[in-house]
Amino acid sequence: MTVGMVDQSGPLLRVRGLTKHFPVRSGSGRCGPVRAVDGLDFEVQAGGTLALVGESGCGKSTTARLLVRLLEPTGGSIEFAGRDLTRAGRRQLRPLRAQLQIIFQDPYASLNPRHPVGQIIAMPLRVNRISPPGGTKARVRELMELVGLNPEDANRYPHEFSGGQCQRVGIARALATGPRLVVADEPVSALDVSVQAQVVNLLRRLHRDLGLALVLISHDLAVVRHLCQQVAVMYLGRIVEIGDRDDIYERPQHPYTRALLSAVPQVGRLDPAGWLRLAADAASPIDPPSGCRFRTRCPKARDRCAVEEPALTRRDGGGQATACHFPDSGPLRPERVRASA
Repeated sequence: MTVGMVDQSGPLLRVRGLTKHFPVRSGSGRCGPVRAVDGLDFEVQAGGTLALVGESGCGKSTTARLLVRLLEPTGGSIEFAGRDLTRAGRRQLRPLRAQLQIIFQDPYASLNPRHPVGQIIAMPLRVNRISPPGGTKARVRELMELVGLNPEDANRYPHEFSGGQCQRVGIARALATGPRLVVADEPVSALDVSVQAQVVNLLRRLHRDLGLALVLISHDLAVVRHLCQQVAVMYLGRIVEIGDRDDIYERPQHPYTRALLSAVPQVGRLDPAGWLRLAADAASPIDPPSGCRFRTRCPKARDRCAVEEPALTRRDGGGQATACHFPDSGPLRPERVRASA
């Protein structure tokens, strides 16, 4: 099974200044906009993996839909395989859509309940006018076996499957066209804990065996560490830290990243003495704070943070970039840091 020719001359996916603002109207007229995504820059190499993590409402899922053009961006650019998706028309997008697929969060809501799963998996082939060797039925059987489903169940309907099985159907559908990059939007958050590990291991195996590039949207940092080599931390529509997985997990520089990591349950972390607690809830994306958007919750905030927005900057010549005026430099000490709900 092939995923297409890989262009090694540059990043497979390059995002620059990506924004998405949603207009909001109140009873007295227009107010807003909601700055759901407000200037993202990142790259994904062919065969690479990147995770976008953060609290609910930080813009992760909106970003996922922007990447596959299910939403139209307000500004910025998305280059895939050297072509700008944001300026491509329907005709130009058609051959690219086969190479760029998405796995949705809710396995039931993303499947048509009136169609058997075999028809659901085959739909991308028909839409993209792809005639696989051996025929569509043979391709469907191959895909079902690939994701751990019984091909004999191709005529069954989604309601006859469990949540984990329905997500496997969604994964098979995403793989039908032989994509080079798959965007997975919270692929296990709607599943029982007992089957989450199975789906995560499936995605890991598919990435390895098929050479897929993967953009994973998640708030589960344990899943991210298991799947992705690069991690980008989002807060109120912007990336506040990005870098290699080991650097992010072992030596986080941004206070928000450190707070997120401290919230991951760990055996033996029982003593609350010295834990750092984030004050208040996240600000509204309609009216984000001036300067650093995290300053209203940050225990290290100073006057400079209110008037000067920190740029996403690489320090000490490393690959890790942080948007903070006063970043940490030492390793994370989980017993000393805690994010409050």
